[in-house]
Amino acid sequence: MLAESINIKDISFASLNKENLLKRTKGDKFIWGIVIILALISILVVYSATGSLAYKMNKGNNEIYLFKQLAFTGIGLMVIYFLHRINYTIFSRIATILFFISIPLLLYTWLFGAKINEGSRWIKLPVINLTIQSSDVAKLALYMYISKMMSKKQEVIKNFKKGFIPVVTPVVIICALIMPANLSNALLTGATSLLLMFIGRISIKHILLTIAVAMVPVMLIVSVAIMTNNAKNKEGDKPVAGKLKSFGRFGTWVKRTQDFMYAKTNETPYQVQQAKIAIAGGGIFLGKGPGNSTQRNFLPQAYNDFIYSIIIEEYGLLGGAFIILIYLIFLFRCIKIFRRCPFAFGAFLALALSFTLVIQAIANMAVNVNLVPVTGVTLPLVSMGGSSFLFTCAAIG
Repeated sequence: MLAESINIKDISFASLNKENLLKRTKGDKFIWGIVIILALISILVVYSATGSLAYKMNKGNNEIYLFKQLAFTGIGLMVIYFLHRINYTIFSRIATILFFISIPLLLYTWLFGAKINEGSRWIKLPVINLTIQSSDVAKLALYMYISKMMSKKQEVIKNFKKGFIPVVTPVVIICALIMPANLSNALLTGATSLLLMFIGRISIKHILLTIAVAMVPVMLIVSVAIMTNNAKNKEGDKPVAGKLKSFGRFGTWVKRTQDFMYAKTNETPYQVQQAKIAIAGGGIFLGKGPGNSTQRNFLPQAYNDFIYSIIIEEYGLLGGAFIILIYLIFLFRCIKIFRRCPFAFGAFLALALSFTLVIQAIANMAVNVNLVPVTGVTLPLVSMGGSSFLFTCAAIG
């Protein structure tokens, strides 16, 4: 989507040699360069960060994770290549179908999905032995659908009933279905949608109304976190912790908010402690060097949610700043594509997909440096490959 496209009929599989691939590769060369740079960084850092995981799961053989990451990178680049060759107007035609498919898919995941890290957010594909997050499918479908709706309703976009309601309703439905299993993903999806609505000329007062309604569950979580922390000080940690666990995912959200708000007075969560040690160990300049991380042996999800802290440990703050710069350049190039798009649907969709990737990257890095509570979001194109990696590639394509 984030590349200039031509008709898919022009693709001849017999002619896909190296020279023809280069000639047929369209789109923004800066974005192609960014994808390749992040993919190379991912291969290096994932190979380094999976040392502890390899020791636990594969008797210290982390080459298996290197080859797995290489495979996902290769498949991801193929996904980008073939999708960028498709005329993006096709996505406008299938947006409604995909949106209505995503609703029962999310419901199925919520009720019967595989539980990983306490949340039922995964669907297992038995034949290929791969788990996918249905929220990734739903997000892509949602952005296509609201881009289509906003492009159609520009003449009445300021009208509450005819413009605002048809756009905000699908956002509310998808976010509400994602939220029980993955609050952070629901918030990121909502934030991206609000930014897109602002760019799409939705009335500011309607956007502010949406934000006010969305803040109600957030304030509820914060309020419960404050009250349970006060109760913990009176009754002790174990009784309150037991009560929080009985509330399922809501208890998890409260606990994470509590850990973040009272980090100075309460015991800092183990993940955050180890991430801070990794960042401090990296220093300002070149860090400990590639493959020399020590915190990878102690930091849970060092290859996934907390990979940014491993990057800083091995490549220093300069390496961390370089990653931030790469994502900012990516956003800048996507905004240029938005301005060049001849049709509103393509412009809105390009912006939505770029916003969601950059917001996700910012959220991941903010968690690693303890600016926000632990969320569980990955660093796009850098964290260890999986279905999320492939859906990121699909968004870029």
